[in-house]
Amino acid sequence: MQVTTLCLGALVFGEATGYEINKMFEDGPFSHFLDASYGSIYPALTRLTDEGLVTCKAEQQERRPDKKIYALTDRGRQSLRDALHTPLAEDKFRSEFLFAVLFAHLLPRSRVVELVDQRLAAMKAKTEELATKDPGDTPGMDFARLYGHAVYSASVSFLENNRHLIEDIAVDDKPQEAPREVHTHV
Repeated sequence: MQVTTLCLGALVFGEATGYEINKMFEDGPFSHFLDASYGSIYPALTRLTDEGLVTCKAEQQERRPDKKIYALTDRGRQSLRDALHTPLAEDKFRSEFLFAVLFAHLLPRSRVVELVDQRLAAMKAKTEELATKDPGDTPGMDFARLYGHAVYSASVSFLENNRHLIEDIAVDDKPQEAPREVHTHV
């Protein structure tokens, strides 16, 4: 999904600065879905302003540059609706954990156990985080939260029930002795 569409979506919830929109993707309501960075958000907001899809007003700040506050226009809201009717890309799942366990056969068992324990702790934390509805959640946000909770809960269950499959292929923790060279004198 294009960053312009993500910014339009963020502004559905009200006026926001580029910083506030970025926070929505870092640790706010959009943090579980897609990534957007300052380097992509600000050019997108400029483009949306130029196209009349958002407005931008400058608010003076003491000893700081003016704060730019963006708001969605009616054309911007329609543009978001149109974008949401286009075919969606397949979800992409990226995981450093899964990359590391691809090589479990090269790692000591203690490291594989550590990786699984860390992943389990992170999944359980996410499950707890998603267990509680925020008072300001929309019905769509609540559905997404419940969906995320189900996905993380399933991950916890899978890891708890199947960790042995990956731990069992790890190498023994004991250092292996190098084979002794046999010298023959002729």
